Amino acid sequence: MPPLPLDQQEDQEIAVPRSDIPYDLLPMEVQAEHLSSVDALIMDDLPSGRFTWTIENFSRLTKKVYSDDFYVGGYKWRILIFPKGNNVDHLSMYLDVADSTILPNGWSRFAQFSLTVVNQIHSQYSIRKESQHQFNARESDWGFTNFMPLAELYDPARGYRVNDTCIVEADVAVRKVIDYWSHDSKKETGYVGLKNQGATCYMNSLLQTLYHIPYFRKAVYHMPTTENDMPSGSIPLALQSLFYKLQHSDSSVATKELTKSFGWDTYDSFLQHDVQELNRVLCEKLEDKMKGTVVEGTIQQLFEGHHMNYIECINVDYKSTRKESFYDLQLDVKGCQDVYDSFDKYVEVEQLTGDNKYHAEWYGLQVARKGVLFIDFPPVLQLQLKRFEYDFMRDTMVKINDYYEFPLQLDLDRYSGKYLSPEADRSIRNIYTLHSVLVHSGGVHGGHYYAYIRPTLSNQWFKFDDERVTKEDAKRALEEQYGGEEELPHTNPGFNNSPFKFTKYSNAYMLVYIRDSDKDKIMCNVDEKDIAQHLRARLKKEQEEKEKKRKEKAEAHLYTIIKVARNEDMFEQIGQDIFFDLVDHDKVQSFRIQKQMPFIIFKEQIAREFHIPVPCQRFWLWAKRQNHTYRPNRPLTPQEENQSVGELREISNKANNAELKLFLEVEIKQDFRFVSPPLKTKEDLLLFFKLYDPSHEKLRYVGRLYVKASGKPLDTLSRLNQMAGFAIDEEIELFEEIKFEPCVMCERVDRKLTFQVNQLEDGDIICYQRAPKAGSGEQFRYPDVPSFLEYVHNRQVVRFRLLAKPKEDEFSLELSKLHTYDDVVTKVAQHLGLSDPSKIRLTSHNCYSQQPKPQPIKYQGVEHLSDMLIHLNQTSDILYYEILDIPLPELQCLKTLKIAFHLATKDEVVISTIRLPKQSAVGDVLNDIKSKVDLSHPDAQLRLLEVFYHKIYKIFPLSEKIENINDQYWTLRAEEIPEEEKNLGPHDQLIHVYHFMKDTTQNHVQIQNFGDPFLFVIHEGETLADVKLRIQKKLQVSDGDFSEWKFAFVFHGRPEYLEDSDIVCARFQRRDIYGAWEQYLGLEHTDNAPKRSYAVNQVSEVYNDYFSILQNRHTFEKPVKIYN
Repeated sequence: MPPLPLDQQEDQEIAVPRSDIPYDLLPMEVQAEHLSSVDALIMDDLPSGRFTWTIENFSRLTKKVYSDDFYVGGYKWRILIFPKGNNVDHLSMYLDVADSTILPNGWSRFAQFSLTVVNQIHSQYSIRKESQHQFNARESDWGFTNFMPLAELYDPARGYRVNDTCIVEADVAVRKVIDYWSHDSKKETGYVGLKNQGATCYMNSLLQTLYHIPYFRKAVYHMPTTENDMPSGSIPLALQSLFYKLQHSDSSVATKELTKSFGWDTYDSFLQHDVQELNRVLCEKLEDKMKGTVVEGTIQQLFEGHHMNYIECINVDYKSTRKESFYDLQLDVKGCQDVYDSFDKYVEVEQLTGDNKYHAEWYGLQVARKGVLFIDFPPVLQLQLKRFEYDFMRDTMVKINDYYEFPLQLDLDRYSGKYLSPEADRSIRNIYTLHSVLVHSGGVHGGHYYAYIRPTLSNQWFKFDDERVTKEDAKRALEEQYGGEEELPHTNPGFNNSPFKFTKYSNAYMLVYIRDSDKDKIMCNVDEKDIAQHLRARLKKEQEEKEKKRKEKAEAHLYTIIKVARNEDMFEQIGQDIFFDLVDHDKVQSFRIQKQMPFIIFKEQIAREFHIPVPCQRFWLWAKRQNHTYRPNRPLTPQEENQSVGELREISNKANNAELKLFLEVEIKQDFRFVSPPLKTKEDLLLFFKLYDPSHEKLRYVGRLYVKASGKPLDTLSRLNQMAGFAIDEEIELFEEIKFEPCVMCERVDRKLTFQVNQLEDGDIICYQRAPKAGSGEQFRYPDVPSFLEYVHNRQVVRFRLLAKPKEDEFSLELSKLHTYDDVVTKVAQHLGLSDPSKIRLTSHNCYSQQPKPQPIKYQGVEHLSDMLIHLNQTSDILYYEILDIPLPELQCLKTLKIAFHLATKDEVVISTIRLPKQSAVGDVLNDIKSKVDLSHPDAQLRLLEVFYHKIYKIFPLSEKIENINDQYWTLRAEEIPEEEKNLGPHDQLIHVYHFMKDTTQNHVQIQNFGDPFLFVIHEGETLADVKLRIQKKLQVSDGDFSEWKFAFVFHGRPEYLEDSDIVCARFQRRDIYGAWEQYLGLEHTDNAPKRSYAVNQVSEVYNDYFSILQNRHTFEKPVKIYN
């Protein structure tokens, strides 16, 4: 398995804080947001330095290890590593603030840094990862949990561990940042920011940009809405509300109403999307919502321009044109120095010649010119910079961080209207002023967005970074967002003084220009009369409620919340909302009372509220018992009732919260008159009673009674029958509800013993039911109170979702938390009508990402359903299921591999799924493949190759066990061994042959491999001309195509071009190579399109879609959708 080339490591992983909890605790997007959110807060550069740590006896290290301390910028740092991984199968490595425990409160420092594991055989294979972070007491270390696979690190042939010694380097540049904890955006800038919901920075930067285009804001205000609309269900109203708050609030504004109006849930708010895509989707949605209103056509008036696509024949009089509209322009960054270069490229004329001639009506195939010219530009010009591209060579998305300038003033009339079509109106001057710069900081798989905006087009720029708004100078908004590289010189003595470079991952991603001739119209005034009266009234009311809550919070220390539970609450709740204990205190009436108020005055308030005279009220204090139940404990004494509310709360509550919980005991006679509660002595016990009906599986509250401690339950049976509505002599059984956590305890009450001997006291609960009649033959699921309470305690309604559709509930089942894996899949199979439950595999739910966990639940890997629903101390009610083709217990004993078999007789690839026992060897895999594919002849021998990024890194020995073979990141390829390879002469060589192109857009020439690599035999003394003939025959390439290829000996990524007369085997004599893939015969192609013109590579189309997913370690972001 090869080390990843450095140019492919940039976006492998988002830096995360070191943690001893599993990595999936936080969504990746949240980590990505936090990673770069401080990037542009930097004020002044401070010194930088490099520290090298040589770690001996590496394999003997087990737990986390710290390096020696080193100083950069006057601060003390150290490296932290987990040699065996931080709960992962990768080396985990972090930069740590060495003296974090003794620094003063509130400390923070910002650092840009890289961590490197040095390859001691070939330095170009050293693995280096960059990050940046604002270190503080909460996050004093930061780095990479999955720095590199342990298998690669501990493989002595790889070069990362030589003589059991590893070398680690840290490059650190320290910078000053503003302390934003005390920053008041409104006070400092006059503007407020937007709150981030999790990963909505991309949306916040776009909304701020649109808000600060006054004409757009005014149009939004004039969209028809009514006072009956709800913002969460109306995009226009939600956007109006958001803009109004941005205009009038003193603190940052939430966007939840707006995202709810989009139809998004919490999970959508934790998905980072593309700001350019959101811009298009939002404008299209608003354009649709504006139809038929006074602001219809606003989106087109602001953002719509037109260009003309043309094809013009050179030798005949024929021209084809097509007019198209655009809301934004996609400009190339790669290969362009600035915006003007991109426009030049946009209108560049393409010559259609040769096989690419244009078929002109009536004239046939003709040499022609093809291009684009602009008919008109919009008043607000949105330029989307193509910072993200799909790299066909690497088969992945990459971010283009190249240096790219954009001007403050943009003249699109330059060069006598070079960009304009003949029909363009030349009287309109297309000179634009830069209004805003949207920035992306990070990599292709995660990062952070923010915006630099000039709200009035003055010289003052403002940075809108989620909740924070700061004043910035023009240099930061323009030049520092050009991208490229930044060189940081070393200034610390004792360090390696060679400079090191950091790629600037923060760069402009979207530009908004406003045409000078439309400036007055676009930058118009927006005042109160533009805002609907109902909107102002609604938001004024919201502000008043917000102020009321703020005031209540500020005065909370002066008040106590009193929660009063009554008999009516128990009748209402027991058997419906609750089954255990007596009441849910969150659902009873509460009162906010000043602590200084005498309790006797509070009783007068209760009298007014419930119409219960003060002398008829008796209040009981609740107590939490040692068994975690919550019961009325004792009545208040007259002395306590003369105290203040605050003093009473202190008596009742040792937890020091603001609540006082009381039970109000009231006696009502048959004529519904209130009377004073009976005198209570120590002999009197207040008991509460619940009735259970096993035929209907119902439990309900029936009332309370005073009993004598020395009395017997037998004496109360007639009264209990009367309360239940039974015959006076009905036989009943009594059970005491003792506790329900962590398990239910409900024991039979002996009717012949006294209440005291039965250990009953004030506040206890007795559940009773009819005694089962002997010989009645009645059968009930839960025949008695204990079995019913056990059922209620353990029942769990689980929502099941098909694993392939993880956001859609398929069905729900009522299960028991005590169910085993077999019990659960049996219930699911019954619901689905499947005969074999063992073919159902379950996967748990990740409560943070709202997605299935990466790995399914192992068969009998957990004890109960409750264990399947737990995720990091949170309980879910979701399980995902899939239906397998073989039973799960059998599948778990097998290793499943996806293998691409290249047929020798056809230009095809067959994707085979191989399942074999885990102890099987590669030879067993190849034998299995033989039984499934067409071979050139029955005795054909096969081999298994490991291919990664179009290079062959390994030929598997037949005896190698398959258990540890990984087909998730590497392509496994099986093929027949050609006859000529079976009979190699003593001087014949088996070499690697790879296809490649040269990428000349970088600062240096870079090799990009593509297509299918293959092995090839070369003979002693054979010239390149001879080799070429055999390769052409093998690949079945036409003479025309083959003549355009160049042949080179490639060593360590550097091509040495060969002549036809060169002896090829003479080049393959090197022994100082790290792996066979480092030297190969390269076939250079000049066409920039992915090659499919030769036989071996034609098959790649069949499986590229499948393996491109496997070879990319991150999935692409989901498309933005606005549903309402």
